[in-house]
Amino acid sequence: QVQLVESGGGLVQAGGSLRLSCAASGRTFSSYAMGWFRQAPGKEREIVAAITRGGGTTYYADSLKGRFTISRDNAKNTVYLQMNSLKPEDTAVYYCAAKGGTSYYTRDYVYDYWGQGTQVTVSS
Repeated sequence: QVQLVESGGGLVQAGGSLRLSCAASGRTFSSYAMGWFRQAPGKEREIVAAITRGGGTTYYADSLKGRFTISRDNAKNTVYLQMNSLKPEDTAVYYCAAKGGTSYYTRDYVYDYWGQGTQVTVSS
């Protein structure tokens, strides 16, 4: 069992930055690939970024490449999402998720554990 708790969301002006954190419980965090997803009002949940369990390989949604960076610190049981040059269309609830496995994963339905989400609001 893994429990995930996101933090770092909030209200920011367009062009600003935020860093989301997702802290995981348990001693097997390094066994899990991690992903960040987001869901805007009235829209389906979508992949933002994903990272392998060792952190050596990352994936980004095409529209976010160059602005967002996913990273992890397995010693701290934490995965991060650095978000720069934020736009109003980035407004959403952001979720982290964990899945046991050796790859990274982009489909939300394969993930085993989810956090409760953190709201990110970007004002214009």
